[in-house]
Amino acid sequence: MRRLLVCLAAAAALAFVATGCGGNTDPIPDGTVGGKKVVDFPADLLRKELMARHTPGVDANSTLFGYRAYRIEYETVDEEGLPVRASGLMVVPTDYGTTAADAQKIAFMRQKGFSLVSDSHGTIFADREAPTVEANQTLAPSGAPVVLTAMGGFVTLQADYIGFGASRGKVHPYLLRRSSAAATVDFIRAAREFAAKNHIPLNGQLYLTGYSEGGYVAMAALQELETEGEPVVAAAPMAGPYMLDQMGRGVLASDTIGVPSFMADVAYAYAHSYGHPISELVKEPYASKLPALFDGSRDRSSIDAALTHVTSELFTDTVITQVLDANSSYWFYGTLQANSTAYWGPHTPVKLVQCMGDDVVPFQISQATASVMHDRFGAADVSVVPVEAALTGDPATTLRYGHAECAPYAYGVIAHIFSQIRRATVGY
Repeated sequence: MRRLLVCLAAAAALAFVATGCGGNTDPIPDGTVGGKKVVDFPADLLRKELMARHTPGVDANSTLFGYRAYRIEYETVDEEGLPVRASGLMVVPTDYGTTAADAQKIAFMRQKGFSLVSDSHGTIFADREAPTVEANQTLAPSGAPVVLTAMGGFVTLQADYIGFGASRGKVHPYLLRRSSAAATVDFIRAAREFAAKNHIPLNGQLYLTGYSEGGYVAMAALQELETEGEPVVAAAPMAGPYMLDQMGRGVLASDTIGVPSFMADVAYAYAHSYGHPISELVKEPYASKLPALFDGSRDRSSIDAALTHVTSELFTDTVITQVLDANSSYWFYGTLQANSTAYWGPHTPVKLVQCMGDDVVPFQISQATASVMHDRFGAADVSVVPVEAALTGDPATTLRYGHAECAPYAYGVIAHIFSQIRRATVGY
């Protein structure tokens, strides 16, 4: 288990550039009906890349799939319910080595059909970081599809989100529940339609995951899917800010903010969505800078450099006072509560995966979410999975990972969880 997770984590941190990737003998067609192929990466080349980088646990006999990635455009709705043309990346397992035994393995998987994993990505600010844009530029998906598709054999879905990819120019509805769920659920449906048109065999299984903002989005999507009666095999959101009201109080109670871009983006998105001037929440000279900072051209480091880390200099006295007083009659605090994804009881089995050393989203948020879902809303199968304990097998481990460094290890944990469920239910 430890070796597998280290291998997965190392692979997740890599980016591959495939040039001249011919020789793929996989019989699945290119799949250009309703989408565009942007990546074609054979298993043998992936293995060579990983071995050349001395990835732990990867050798000539490692189980690795090749993958193809498709850019799919689809219709969704924004926070006001208006139609938006959005985009997402669909990553499909293809060849499996070159031996007869390898061919039999991938043939068996096709016969059974592939399981879908909807993986919602973490917070980004620059359009070039969106899954479809990055894949088109580098000719390779980022780390999560490498873990889930190339190593796990799942079809991985990553929506760009509104504001990125095909919908660049729209304000990204950051941590807004309705449009976050819609962009994900509508992409799942578009991907299934694409698979049917292009003879990509699916088995009907759907798993949900995502990291940081993506953990929040995965939980929002799960709630929407359950409301519509669509089954999900299991969900494993990772390090999500599910209790936005509590997160907001925690941030505004601190004298300084480690990552000011995150909370400033929440203020910007909420002011835009709820029709309030941003100056109600953010002080000058920063309020007037936000439209340019969040236009999709800047990354997090440049945005943080343009803001202050002093809480009272960035946010107005009114918003600090009202949120710290937990005044639900104040529109901003009330909308944080309304957009939180912790206050309901899912029927789907949910694993809340997070590092105990998370320095951005407190580990206690996952613990409190599990408690609320169980105690107040009657959820029968919601539990917290500490990543460090999963890695070591020791519940009392002193190992700690921060928010950023935890991500690849967390993906290794959820890949193992989903693979175990699939083996028990599908047979591979």
